[in-house]
Amino acid sequence: MRTVIAGRLVELPGTIAAIRAALDADRAAVFDAEIPHVPVAELPVALARWALSTTDADREDAELFERLARGEDVRE
Repeated sequence: MRTVIAGRLVELPGTIAAIRAALDADRAAVFDAEIPHVPVAELPVALARWALSTTDADREDAELFERLARGEDVRE
């Protein structure tokens, strides 16, 4: 899986094992508790969310929302 973050192409972990390996111990424990209980239809979205959490995507989104809250025009 790939996405663009901060203008750069980023390779995301592409398996359940790779996502788990990219997490610190505390987050891996939460992942282990959550994933077995995710309904099959929702599993791709949950895995994508966890894969993105291993990147700076959340920080980039937070910065964008802060700019929007300040009333900035964020169209590029």
